[in-house]
Amino acid sequence: MLDRTDAEAISRRVRRRILSTIHSAGAGHAGGSLSSVEILVALYFDVLRLDAANPKWPQRDRFILSKGHASSALYSVLVERGLMESDLLRSFGRIDSELQVHPDMHRLEWVEISTGSLGQGLSVGVGTALGARLTGSDFATYVLLGDGECQEGQVWEAAMAAAHYRLDSLVAIVDSNQAQLTGRTSDVMDICPLRDKWAAFGWDVVEADGNDVIAIRQALLVPRGSRGRPSVVIAHTTKGEGVSFMEAGGHTWHGRVPTAHELDLALAELADAGRSKGGEPRECN
Repeated sequence: MLDRTDAEAISRRVRRRILSTIHSAGAGHAGGSLSSVEILVALYFDVLRLDAANPKWPQRDRFILSKGHASSALYSVLVERGLMESDLLRSFGRIDSELQVHPDMHRLEWVEISTGSLGQGLSVGVGTALGARLTGSDFATYVLLGDGECQEGQVWEAAMAAAHYRLDSLVAIVDSNQAQLTGRTSDVMDICPLRDKWAAFGWDVVEADGNDVIAIRQALLVPRGSRGRPSVVIAHTTKGEGVSFMEAGGHTWHGRVPTAHELDLALAELADAGRSKGGEPRECN
């Protein structure tokens, strides 16, 4: 398992890749990609059972990036994990590229399901977990959602079904950065109290600092021991994490592409920065 020093170094490199990729392509979603870095690093380096030589190994754990607009973070972590060549990032967003702005399962083997239309990933996760049960497989299914995405009714239909079918191999992760495309999540459609909602739907709930790899890793490993109930990890994060002016900009960095000057500032800040403030549990719990 990664120690803190290695985990933070990897996370900084991932953030640099994200921003360079988005700037080069002239497209992408910086804020929510940066907020989810440590979650993805913890998953791909320490939590997911996978075979680096066989993306479709039948007994692999499944990961579904329901918040598909954070694809640049997923691709950058795949590069750091050695599962994808770094040169491929240069093609991000091109019409013929394996790396679409929203993940495409038909173009990249490491993508389990094409996502980007928000609210649908957890439903696929429910079906995947049911499929594991029907075939006698013991793989786990992890689904990463955004907190703004949790405003979608389909998320709660899936949550209700998962509890009804006692899908204890299913783990949802909510990237709770409290900002979305048009403003603060609490202003657009308040979903607080988030912990209470998931618990009321019959889920085991764990909360963690989602911008601390060690903390989020521990939180993700806890649900494996939960029997008879699906689990959700509410990961408290910061939109634009790791770059001070993006953190301060909040929702304005949801889909903005950094200028050349902003990219230089961000890369310089990430070059030697230690871990930034991260996401401590807030009033939505």
